[in-house]
Amino acid sequence: MNKANHQEDLLVDAWKTNNRVTVFLVEHLPTEVWNAAVPGMPRRTVQMIAGHIHNARCMWIKTLGKEHGIKVPASVDRHNVRPKNLIKALGQSSRGISSLLKLGFENGGTIPSSAAYVWRNLPLDVGHVLTYFVAHEGHHRGQIVMIARQLNCRLPVEVAGGLWHFSRRSKE
Repeated sequence: MNKANHQEDLLVDAWKTNNRVTVFLVEHLPTEVWNAAVPGMPRRTVQMIAGHIHNARCMWIKTLGKEHGIKVPASVDRHNVRPKNLIKALGQSSRGISSLLKLGFENGGTIPSSAAYVWRNLPLDVGHVLTYFVAHEGHHRGQIVMIARQLNCRLPVEVAGGLWHFSRRSKE
């Protein structure tokens, strides 16, 4: 295996582990947390935040990848999505993000620009793109854990701590 292919595999695998961490959290959220209103923001629920993670992925896949032939997964209804359906959707959007990263590697380490990319505040090299996506999801996972605490429904140590077991998640 050459060095470029090894780097591609490493970064795509890192993305897959990030996805597995997000799925792990969704799998282990109690129903009372899933349906709960966010303290101080009664019109937003944990379910909506979780659905946003998938929908944001879809938006980026559409913006950066559609023009280059990457299939854009369907968004979810953030108001009504159930964990089982979101987990399936996250699998689809994770494959789309993996395709974006691979597209970048096929183009010298940078995702080619597209007409839909008007924000222009994210460098399109694979490293920055991956870091942005992982940071976005880590932010929302942290929100969800904090909301559970605010609701006096603290997640079990195996769940909250399990978000940091990247070695275990990478093998699942």
